Amino acid sequence: SAAQPFSPFWFTVEPQDTLAIRGNSALLNCSAHSDAAMMARIEWKKDGTFMSLVSDERRHILPDGSLFFAHVVHSKHNKPDEGTYQCVATIDNLGSISSRTARLSVAGMPRFASQPLLTTLYLGNSQVMACEVNSDLVPFTRWEKDRQPLELSTRLFQLPSGALVISNASEADAGLYRCLVENVGSSKSSDEAQLQILPETGEERKLEFLVQPVSVTKVVGASILLPCVVTGYPVPHVRWMFGGKQLEESEGHVEVLGGGSLQISNLTEEDAGIYTCMADNGNATIEAQAELTLQVPPQFVSRPANIYARESMDIVFECEVSGSPAPTVKWVKNGDAVIPSDYFKLIKEHNLQVLGLVKSDEGFYQCLAENDAGNIQSSAQLIILDHGIALPSSPPPSLTPNTTDHVTPGSGGVASPAGPTPSAPRDVVASLVSTRFIKLTWRPPAEPNGDELTYSVFYSQEGTSRERVVNTSRPGEMQVTIQNLMPDTKYRFRVVAHNSNGQGESSAALKVATQAEVQVPGPAPNLQAVSNTPSSVSLSWDKPLTGNGEILTYKLYYTDKSVGNEQDVDIDSQSYTMTGLRKNTEYSFRVVANNKHGPGVSTEDIIVRTLSDVPSAPPQNLTLEVQNSKSIMLRWQPPPLNGQNGEITGYKIRYRKGSRRSEAAETTGGTQLYKLIDALERGTEYAFRVSAMTVNGTGPATEWTTAETFESDLDESRVPDQPSSLHVRPLVNSIVVSWTPPENQDIVVRGYTIGYGIGSPHAQTIKVDYKQRYYTIENLDPSSHYVITLKAFNNVGEGIPVYESAITRPQSDPDVDLYELFPAPYTPVPDPSPMMPPVGVQASVLSHDTIKVTWADNSLPKNQKITDNRFYTVRWKTNIPANTKVKMANTTSLNHMVTGLKPNTLYEFSVMVTKGRRTSTWSMTAQGTTFETIPSSSPKDVTVVSKENKPRTIIVNWQPPSEANGKITGYIIYYSTDVNAEVHDWVIEPVVGNRLTHQIQELTLDTTYYFKIQARNSKGMGPMSEAVHFRTPKTESSDKMANDQASNLPPKPGPPGNHHPQDPGTAVGKSGVGGNSENHILVIVIIISVGAFTIIVVVVGAFLCTRRTTSHQKKKRAASKSSNGSHKYKGNSKDLKPPDLWIHHERLELKPMDKSPDPNPVMTETPIPRTSQDITPADSSLDNNPHLQQRRNSYRGHESEDSMSTLAGRRGMRPKMMMPFDAQPPQPVISAHPIHSLDNHHHHYHMGSLASPTRSYLYHQGSGHPRLHACATPISHLDRVDSTESVRNTPSSEPLPPATTSSQASCPSEIMADPEGSYHGSTTTEEEPSYSSNLPPHRSAHPHAHAHPLKSFAVPAIPATSHPSYESPALPSTPLLAQTGPPSHPHVVKTASIGTLGRTRTPMVVTVPNAPDVPETSKMLEDVDSV
Repeated sequence: SAAQPFSPFWFTVEPQDTLAIRGNSALLNCSAHSDAAMMARIEWKKDGTFMSLVSDERRHILPDGSLFFAHVVHSKHNKPDEGTYQCVATIDNLGSISSRTARLSVAGMPRFASQPLLTTLYLGNSQVMACEVNSDLVPFTRWEKDRQPLELSTRLFQLPSGALVISNASEADAGLYRCLVENVGSSKSSDEAQLQILPETGEERKLEFLVQPVSVTKVVGASILLPCVVTGYPVPHVRWMFGGKQLEESEGHVEVLGGGSLQISNLTEEDAGIYTCMADNGNATIEAQAELTLQVPPQFVSRPANIYARESMDIVFECEVSGSPAPTVKWVKNGDAVIPSDYFKLIKEHNLQVLGLVKSDEGFYQCLAENDAGNIQSSAQLIILDHGIALPSSPPPSLTPNTTDHVTPGSGGVASPAGPTPSAPRDVVASLVSTRFIKLTWRPPAEPNGDELTYSVFYSQEGTSRERVVNTSRPGEMQVTIQNLMPDTKYRFRVVAHNSNGQGESSAALKVATQAEVQVPGPAPNLQAVSNTPSSVSLSWDKPLTGNGEILTYKLYYTDKSVGNEQDVDIDSQSYTMTGLRKNTEYSFRVVANNKHGPGVSTEDIIVRTLSDVPSAPPQNLTLEVQNSKSIMLRWQPPPLNGQNGEITGYKIRYRKGSRRSEAAETTGGTQLYKLIDALERGTEYAFRVSAMTVNGTGPATEWTTAETFESDLDESRVPDQPSSLHVRPLVNSIVVSWTPPENQDIVVRGYTIGYGIGSPHAQTIKVDYKQRYYTIENLDPSSHYVITLKAFNNVGEGIPVYESAITRPQSDPDVDLYELFPAPYTPVPDPSPMMPPVGVQASVLSHDTIKVTWADNSLPKNQKITDNRFYTVRWKTNIPANTKVKMANTTSLNHMVTGLKPNTLYEFSVMVTKGRRTSTWSMTAQGTTFETIPSSSPKDVTVVSKENKPRTIIVNWQPPSEANGKITGYIIYYSTDVNAEVHDWVIEPVVGNRLTHQIQELTLDTTYYFKIQARNSKGMGPMSEAVHFRTPKTESSDKMANDQASNLPPKPGPPGNHHPQDPGTAVGKSGVGGNSENHILVIVIIISVGAFTIIVVVVGAFLCTRRTTSHQKKKRAASKSSNGSHKYKGNSKDLKPPDLWIHHERLELKPMDKSPDPNPVMTETPIPRTSQDITPADSSLDNNPHLQQRRNSYRGHESEDSMSTLAGRRGMRPKMMMPFDAQPPQPVISAHPIHSLDNHHHHYHMGSLASPTRSYLYHQGSGHPRLHACATPISHLDRVDSTESVRNTPSSEPLPPATTSSQASCPSEIMADPEGSYHGSTTTEEEPSYSSNLPPHRSAHPHAHAHPLKSFAVPAIPATSHPSYESPALPSTPLLAQTGPPSHPHVVKTASIGTLGRTRTPMVVTVPNAPDVPETSKMLEDVDSV
């Protein structure tokens, strides 16, 4: 059955402080909202006690719940109505809630403490007429002059005490004054007093205060009058000072009354402070000060949330309040105050923690906050579910980890048992009893009725009914340690097993008493820690003053503050040097002494930061932007956090001209991530590298990256002119197109766009480089009439087209090779009736919101000049959304600029002509897709859920941004445990653009993570989403394999070999390999069997696939492996002599295809290192090698379903902003000439790795199918370097893990290509003849061909065991980013012999799973570049 829903129950109106008048009626409002089926009953409390109103005729409750007083009773000795009131709403069988409290005050009897007196006043001066009454009666006072009501003004005003101020007196002010108190049950008037006005004598009179300001406390939002009345002659001028400055009047806020008193309305917290009234008459100055203190009523920062829970769970109601003075918080359950106890605790000042829930804890809990300025309340409901009812799958965020542990992963619990549950666990014993903890062990049930049992231990203090629960962390685990117990106290324990059907029977109760605390050692005094090196800390401490016997050992606990997991090590002495720590990282340390009775009292934590060091990784994402003929802009990102090793103080840039050895250097400040290098030579290639610096020195540099300055500084503020000529030469199945550039050579031309088609030039489009003058359009139909258009383009847009047409030769006439020129497409025709529609309509995209529409009019003369009064109407619309309206515009020219369009949107345009009363029909439509611009909104609906049975793994889901403004090429998931951390401190996960879900693995348990997502298209990054938080569960889940229980934990960064068994006396260490020889023999036999079988499968597969390799591919392979002779490269006249393994990265453009790799993408993979399990070394002596210990299990061949990232792995190599996204428009484009492209270049990705020159297979399964590069390399063990995993075959749009210097081997990736933006082997073959510079190259174009993703694999190897201290530094991966500017030069590959990696190892064949096809957008080249 489903969980009972939370009840809608709250106050709609709450009582407010009220001033009542004796004898009059009074009303305290209160009204509650509840479900119609369950009406709330309202009662009232006075001064904390429920009122009995049954037979009370004077007071009763109205139908809406308000309390009505027919007449208020109040006398000197009888005050039954004055007091503090609170209304309580109750729903039977559910609970109660209490309102805020309100004070009912009754106005007192009018009495005058002082009355007006006979007064004289000089003209122009000020005077005060006294009339002092009770403060609550001041609002009821008024003044009369000569028995007529006195009208108050800024000259005549009343003080807070009730007194009257008369300022700047005139003769009209003379008369009889009195004050009256009215409307308080009885009226009373003061004595009358005469005010006489005297003429000014001119004599000097001393300055003195008649009334001066006094310090006062007010509530924010109220008003205040600070009196300052001064008399004297000459008449003084009064000014106010506040905060050291003169206070200026401001309308509606600050006003000076009567020339001296200060009135401030609508007070804010900024108004608090000391005010000074200064009076000056030229002869003397006097001043008086007063302090204004402001109070802020309590306000909720976070309110308690409704909670579902089960019995024995622990929960926390959160309540955060603000106010001034700081509010006090108390909790109420069903109207009764919650008294703190062992089970009800206030934590973090205001939060209520309830431990060991019982059914009677159900109800409404309220957080009441109060200070001198007011009080507020907020309620939340607790529902305790029976075990047969499912907890909701997504618990509220207010639940603590203890609670979320008990939500069955994924399903949220099972509604009804599907089968038999386990019997009771057997032999429950307390195997270890201490003062504050007890360790329980047991045996499995006699009838488990299922595999992978989990256990819950319920415990309670003797004499209480409240039980608490602790769960085992892994399936099959049959021990648990219960912490935070009281010393010398008896407890009851029982154990329950769970299988897939639910909770089983409980074991019999076991009673155990904890030990008395006096027996264990006290804290070790004088704990000191000093960092000696960047990776070590030396600690020392003294013996505890209260040892209570001989100290046996000390346990040192240490925590990496950036991660939070506490680890420990046992020590026999009073000093220790902790090694293997992370550089420049804060650690906390504490020490616990152990004697024969157990662990003692812990010392306080001390915190120390390891020393900084030079960076161990180069900066990331170096890009070069050629600015002009003399300058190049460099941009980069800092090294990954774990490679910075300290605060980055600056960056060093080295650059050189071409391949010269002499270098120049520049430096920048630590936060500057760009540098403009100027004063360079024009038309010259430069190489750059950047390295990061700390106070300790300079770290490794990036690879050399090249760019070439422009030859000249041309204009790119407008589109290029029309090409000066266009010639076509038709053949049977192709047309050779040639042209000359625009006559105006001062405008930048970045390339040419060729359009062609039968009858229309818009069927196919090809872009070629600006240096090209010839192009062959292939795969055409014979005897067909093609229209061809040519436009020059630059970054502003495309220029004016030039048209030509040609008829391909018939099939029977294949050898004709003549120039055939056809008439221009525009020929004048007789003026028809009706008008002929415009022809040749073209849409030229100029920007993300502008398209230029051009057309021709056949009813005009050949020169297309308009001489009459005709005009053209352009209409356009988009189909997204479907109901968009058609828009139109009129023009008298043959083109129109359409602006205000949406980015990355396909628009259709058509034109009609109007001449007088005659109009044409609409023309043929032309289409244009506006350019992309960066996303203007963030990804939507970001949700984070825990993966079923894997509490360390979370799944992030989201929806694309509503305003993507382009094809989303990727997302970046940022996550952190600190929501306020700087953006560059968040861990990032890059995800390809066609994925809307992603897994992150190996998170820390019981930790709150915050997630943000940012979308990217080809133009850049959009805004980040709001942070979403998720707390990981407190315990491990139930799907780890049995031997994972010990072996799959990340190794502790302790000293080498310092691994301790989990249980004393157990022969099995943390490696998971047994300590007896029988296990060794069994493991060796299994590994040899599996290895032999795998070798046979791979050899047979390789033999079969090799036979299918075509002769064409063999030639390419032979060419690519050739190490002799010079290779001529298209577009490059340099000769390069590569070594045996040569993979040449020419200036090839990567072009996208509108083809998703998966019609149903479910989960993306991020090849960031992780700990996994696959192969256990046969030699058990490897356990003693700490590096092999932590590098085991480096490749998980069987887990192809979801490749997931781990935080642990990322400590070794964490990429920042490493997302290879293409910036090309999403249409198939044929790159015919691999030359310098000024339009778009790709920073190729290189993978430093060792190559095996003997093993390389390339399988071609036909066009459009994946190709597998597999290689068999003599490597005996898979190895993990610094927690980084071997490179997986993953879609290469995502960043690849770094290769390591000498511990990985990769197969040579043979580069084959189809023409549609894919790659050809860069060596010249007989099928790709090389042309001298004066011959037009004849290129083939296959617009229909499918390209194939390039795939490369690297398999890491174990370093020789004779060097146990050797650490392979991980080189950071260089992400692929779209760049502008000339590309890098070809990269020569250095190779090394695989034989240096331990010749005595037996070969092991590793098969690598094939990756899915990936879109062209995501392709990158991988090169081998081993140091």
